[in-house]
Amino acid sequence: MSGATSDEFAARLIARIRAAGPISITEYMRECNAHYYATRDPFGAAGDFTTAPEISQVFGELIGAWLADYWQRMGAPNPVLLVELGPGRGTLMADALRATRRVPGFHDALKLHLVEQSPVLRRIQQEKLAAYAPQFHDTMTRLPPVPGPMLVIANEFFDALPIAQFEYRAGRTYERKVALGSDGTSLVIRREPTRDEAVRGALDGDIREASVTGYVMAHALARRIARSSGAMLIIDYGYFPTGFGDTLQALRRHRPVSIFDSPGEADLTAHVDFESLAKAANSGGGTVHGPVSQASFLLELGIAAREAALIKKANPEQQVAIRSGCRRLIEPAEMGSLFKVLALTQKGGPVPAGFGVIT
Repeated sequence: MSGATSDEFAARLIARIRAAGPISITEYMRECNAHYYATRDPFGAAGDFTTAPEISQVFGELIGAWLADYWQRMGAPNPVLLVELGPGRGTLMADALRATRRVPGFHDALKLHLVEQSPVLRRIQQEKLAAYAPQFHDTMTRLPPVPGPMLVIANEFFDALPIAQFEYRAGRTYERKVALGSDGTSLVIRREPTRDEAVRGALDGDIREASVTGYVMAHALARRIARSSGAMLIIDYGYFPTGFGDTLQALRRHRPVSIFDSPGEADLTAHVDFESLAKAANSGGGTVHGPVSQASFLLELGIAAREAALIKKANPEQQVAIRSGCRRLIEPAEMGSLFKVLALTQKGGPVPAGFGVIT
C-alpha cells in the first residue's frame, strides 16, 4: 500500500479492517510505517522528528571512531562489511567516514552496505555517500552471504519495528488490536482474548509489548557475527530490564499525536526492550556489552574533548550551536538517560570502547 496517496492508504486500510476484522498492532504499525517512510524525508525541522546525527556532527564522528577502533582491535581485517540499518539521510555515516579518513587502511577495507526500503531516503543517501559506492538492500537478509567480518550500526532503527501489545485483565491475557469504531470509519483499540498466560508480576490493566521482528533480527545478526566476527552497535530509546507499559507513540511535525491520526502520515515508534535484544543476541551466540546510557557511552568516547576542539575553531554563533547539540546528546533530561547503547560481538572478541561503566 506504500504507493498510494495518504487518503488512498487510509481508505484501503479501513476497508481491509471492515472486510476482514481487526488487525494486530504489529500489522498496523508495519503497514503505516512502510507507507510513511516510502513517501517522504521525515527528518529535521521541516519533517516530523530529529535524530542524534542531525543534532550534532559529533555524534557521527564518535561512532566513526568507535568503528575504526573496533576494526583495529579485530586485527584490521580487509575486507570488512560496514552496514547501517535505516541510515536516514546518511548523515551519521557521512560524519563517521569523514572522521575516520586518516585511519590507515580503514577506508580501503570497507564495503559499505545500507539497509533501506524508502526510495526517497535512498536517493538522499546515494547522493551523500556516492564516494563510498554504497550497496542498498531492502532487508538485512539481502546482505552478502559470504562469510566475513561485519560492523553494523543501528541508530534509532529498532524503535520503528512493529510491536504487539498484550493486556492483562482479571487474570486473562488479551491482545490489543486495531478495529473500527462504532461510526464505521474511525479506528480504535479492541482487546481480544488469547491463550497466553499472564506473565509473573502482571497487575490488572498492565500492558506488555513485544517485538518479534526486533528479536529475530538481533538473533540473526548475532549468529552471523558469532560465525564471522565483528560487532553491532544498537542505539535507541528504550528500557532495561523488561517491564510493563504502553509506549507506542506517533509523532507528526515534532508533536505527539494519536496513533490513529491520519494513518501513514505520522512516525510510529515504541520504546525498545533492551533486555529482549540482549537475550536475542545471547541465543544467537553473540556476546552482549551493556546496555549503557547514551551519556555514559559518549562521555567515555570523548565527547567533551571533541566539543572543545570544535569550539576552538568556531565563531560565537557556531559555539552556541555546538554546545547546545552536545548537551542534548548527553543531558539526562534530553537524550542522555532515555537513550541506551548495546553492543553485540563475537564470543572471545575484544571489549568495545564505551562500555567501561554500566549506567
